[in-house]
Amino acid sequence: MNSNTLFAKTPPGKLFFIAALPGAVSMLASALYQLVDGILVGQFLGLTPFAALNLAMPFVIINFAMADLIGVGASVPISISLGRGEKEEADNLFTCACLMIVAAGVAVGALLYASAPWLMGLMGARGEFAALAVQYLRVYAICSPITTIIFAVDNFLRICGYIRGSMFLNLFLSILSAGLEFLFLGVFRWGIWGAALGTCSGMMVCVVLAFIPFFRGQTLLRFTRPRFRLSMLRQIVACGSPNFLNNLAGRITSILMNGILVRLGGEGAVSVYGVLMYVDGFIQPLLYGMCDSLQPAVGYNWGAGLFSRVRAIEKRCFAAAAVVSLASVGVIALFPEGISRLFLAGAAPEELELCRSALGWFCLTYLTRWLSFATQSYMLAIGRALPATLISVSTALVFPVLLIGLFWPLGLTGIWLNFAGTALLAAVLALIILARVSGELSRPDCPVAQA
Repeated sequence: MNSNTLFAKTPPGKLFFIAALPGAVSMLASALYQLVDGILVGQFLGLTPFAALNLAMPFVIINFAMADLIGVGASVPISISLGRGEKEEADNLFTCACLMIVAAGVAVGALLYASAPWLMGLMGARGEFAALAVQYLRVYAICSPITTIIFAVDNFLRICGYIRGSMFLNLFLSILSAGLEFLFLGVFRWGIWGAALGTCSGMMVCVVLAFIPFFRGQTLLRFTRPRFRLSMLRQIVACGSPNFLNNLAGRITSILMNGILVRLGGEGAVSVYGVLMYVDGFIQPLLYGMCDSLQPAVGYNWGAGLFSRVRAIEKRCFAAAAVVSLASVGVIALFPEGISRLFLAGAAPEELELCRSALGWFCLTYLTRWLSFATQSYMLAIGRALPATLISVSTALVFPVLLIGLFWPLGLTGIWLNFAGTALLAAVLALIILARVSGELSRPDCPVAQA
């Protein structure tokens, strides 16, 4: 099925099941290997390596965030260009984006490798705790030039209509990475660097597989002689900034939280925070997968001037995000004991109790998190980068930092409550943005409404 038939002619309900559900499964598969990473490290290596992994993880995600900036930033104008029939421009955007991601992987990877010991010391880590975190981060830094493009190529495959292919690739990535990590940790008995190497090896194999149809010329998007333009770079950065700033701001917040937790509760508190991050890392990809998978369709119809289809698609996106979020509240609230023991094998009773309490407060986050998440995706898909960036930065950095001060007297409980408070404030902001954008589009003098 070509992009025009899929995005412009398929009924919105059917389009949701064709695009969003495989996208959610695809992102869930991507999340599973990260989840398995934490579980295997916790089960095979123990509490200190698990805490070290979580101390290093924000920097690992910052590394991938650069590729996400370019990949997502290029995907939006690529979809809009295809909707306008500008195939040559779409191919050029695709080619330039791939080259930029590889270059960014080299630069950021080299920087992280060199600065890893200093960064862990800055976080307050010492001795074995710091050394293990440095080992984990440096493996990702070395592999960065190849691995970082894995998430961008996922977007490019979906634009080309390879929705199921993208889903199966992510499933294979999860299985391969988990299998290699189990082999390295459970059989070869390697250290924490083996956990990072297992994941990176799986990514590198899947990068090669993902690009085979592009190199063979079997896809809608083709490699062409790159033509870099300042206006194109600005467009990519503008469209990719909401996701990038969300990732960057979120990691800055995680680094700040980890620094506070090291001082408030030591390795045990950092481990509990890591459990919360792994739970969020399982739920958020479901939301992201559904919303992100519909972005090409929304962007295509927006570029083609089919605004009624845009609204119909987004209604389904918001409804599905709400269902997933509310179901997550119930699961976390019902099974805090099982979730705690899954990661904190051999932990002391007081550490398990701390984790159960933290999960009880944390689950409240998903009562409202869906609204800001779906709104940010909608704004990004229609090229409204500024409101999308406002939501992402506020959610990932501004609101959490403000609430750290407000909840400081509550100690560790204030850290766990920070998530729910942030989600509530972000939902209010999303409602304000939705109301303003709807009002602008309803005005008769609005250029978009007249299109």
